[in-house]
Amino acid sequence: MKIGIPKEIKTLEGRVGLIPAACSALIHEGHDVYLEKDGGLMSGYSNDDYLAAGVQLLPNADALYETTEMIVKVKEPIGPELERLQSHHLLFSYLHLAAEIPLMKKLMEIGLTAVAFETVEENGLLPLLAPMSDIAGRLASQIGTNLLQRPNGGKGLLLGGLPGADRGHVVIIGGGVVGSNAAIIAAATGARVTVFDTNRTKQEHLRSIGPNVTALYPFPNLVQESVADADLLIGAVLITGEKAPHVVSREMVKMMDEGSVIVDVAVDQGGCIETTRPTTYADPTYVEEGVLHFGVTNMPGAVPRSASQALSASLLPYVSKLAQKDWRKHPALVKGINVEGGKLMHPALSLP
Repeated sequence: MKIGIPKEIKTLEGRVGLIPAACSALIHEGHDVYLEKDGGLMSGYSNDDYLAAGVQLLPNADALYETTEMIVKVKEPIGPELERLQSHHLLFSYLHLAAEIPLMKKLMEIGLTAVAFETVEENGLLPLLAPMSDIAGRLASQIGTNLLQRPNGGKGLLLGGLPGADRGHVVIIGGGVVGSNAAIIAAATGARVTVFDTNRTKQEHLRSIGPNVTALYPFPNLVQESVADADLLIGAVLITGEKAPHVVSREMVKMMDEGSVIVDVAVDQGGCIETTRPTTYADPTYVEEGVLHFGVTNMPGAVPRSASQALSASLLPYVSKLAQKDWRKHPALVKGINVEGGKLMHPALSLP
């Protein structure tokens, strides 16, 4: 198969679909791999790195989409990318269509087959979402810590406290991959950490992170009390393929202290906090109800070297299977199909 890796065009998105080592493995299997010129630069991989791996360089995006059959990219197609996609293309990327109805309609109109990283499911796990969730969770605590500093718009609080000063309180909604990674970083600062999740096994895991981590069932009154006391609130709710529910209402946000911080990692699925809206790294924050919000939809794009390496390691076996004519014999990939031939294929998706 002819596999194409375009240069990402989302604002300050530095990741690349496949690093040179992953491309080399696919070429050894007999596939042709093409890269849009300079597509790997922001992840630290030069054109020469790709050429040495046997990748063929194409001068621009038009040539790449025209030449290739499978498009492997990181973020959902936007703007001119949608005009380049054709019905014969097999698109493999993050899509988050439940929160992107116009994109859903456009992909249906094009008639291509779109397999979303975030809905490829194997043994109840989401192997292509997990590495970016690892990163996003860790970044959520790091970014929140920085935003709490007064020059960045926060209340001027050191999360871990120090002798003579209180520790800060980090509240995390959702104890999955994002939430547990956020808890690991927040707990390491010395902050008080409260994580809400409905699953007792996850609660046990979260408690094991450290003595300053409390894991609770999300009874509405407990969530409300904790949110009101939170210095940093992290949204980490995920329902596979679906739009995230609003667990935290605007009324709850109003109860938070002025200068507190919200980082909603669920923003690419619509956000689990009612006051969340999408932002970019060019203008990442805004103030709503006196609270500083961070809603960047491509958080791992801030660390493209690490993110591209981790993503490629997870992607490679699935790209290899997807490049075979009989790829539909793999249930994990079939579950990942969101759109095909103008129809919605994933049960979590529907038109309004």
